[in-house]
Amino acid sequence: MRVITRRLLIEGRVQGVGFRWSLHAEALTLGLRGWVRNRSDGRVEALVCGDEDAVNALTGWAHRGPDQARVDRVLFNDEPDDGAFRDDPSFRQRPTL
Repeated sequence: MRVITRRLLIEGRVQGVGFRWSLHAEALTLGLRGWVRNRSDGRVEALVCGDEDAVNALTGWAHRGPDQARVDRVLFNDEPDDGAFRDDPSFRQRPTL
């Protein structure tokens, strides 16, 4: 099992449609650690860490999102593991940036 950390920026109609809440629920189901938040520019941002297959599954889900969302684009990049989530097994919703 390879653990990776990935940052996602989701663009489209992704605020006010339950996207952040739904991504949070999906991440918990997949056993991921990290956080999700709305951005003041209208995008949703997430930093996720966990098994590579689970991170890939969440990335695929982010391209669809919940029923009310319209995802135009998902930008993502894998980041070096800085150990930030080793002692925090949770997935949180953060305030808007």
